[in-house]
Amino acid sequence: MKFVLLSATAIALIACSGGDRRAAAASVGREAGSFIDNGDFGNSTMNNTLIQSGQRVYTINLGRRFTQEVSPSVTFPFNSNALDENARAVLRQQADWIRQFPEVRFKVYGHTDLVGGTAYNRQLGLRRAQAVVIYLTSQGISRSRLEAVASFGETRPVIQTNGQERRNRRTVTEVSGFVDSHPSVLDGQYAEIIHRGYVASGTAPSQIISATKVNSAGGEE
Repeated sequence: MKFVLLSATAIALIACSGGDRRAAAASVGREAGSFIDNGDFGNSTMNNTLIQSGQRVYTINLGRRFTQEVSPSVTFPFNSNALDENARAVLRQQADWIRQFPEVRFKVYGHTDLVGGTAYNRQLGLRRAQAVVIYLTSQGISRSRLEAVASFGETRPVIQTNGQERRNRRTVTEVSGFVDSHPSVLDGQYAEIIHRGYVASGTAPSQIISATKVNSAGGEE
């Protein structure tokens, strides 16, 4: 019996990694429930649910399609969250794309260049993300489908430089998931949502062919 218990313990420890292994080892011989979960419990089940329902796969596919068909990013003047005409034009394109998929949610991430303090840049990046969300809502996108994410600030530059760089002063709009309460979203039927969009985008406009009559004078009526 002792051999069986020791073997089971060894297998459990091997399956763990890092801090989980140490925590599991420390819990051996203690009463059930004494080990406090670090927050990862249930993540595997959640991930499996998303995969089986199709939500995870189609979120990724939609995200790729979004970045291929429209620009996901707009840039800003130095130390500003003002949207110039070029930025507004890109956001109108984003809004047109987003309207095709009322079941889909989006996150807007704010970024800055490396000039200035970290705390200030995080707030500036967040204000830029909020400015984009406000503009998208003005284009008819529901606010409940948009989230201005706590800014990455200066931590993810496109161009690695300590000076001013407009390409680093940007926001990035990304597909983040599906609207759980939307009536069109049913478990296991996300493919229908994607298929509907592809059919609509590939449908050619109807061609109206008008027949003409030739009158006795040789002209057309």
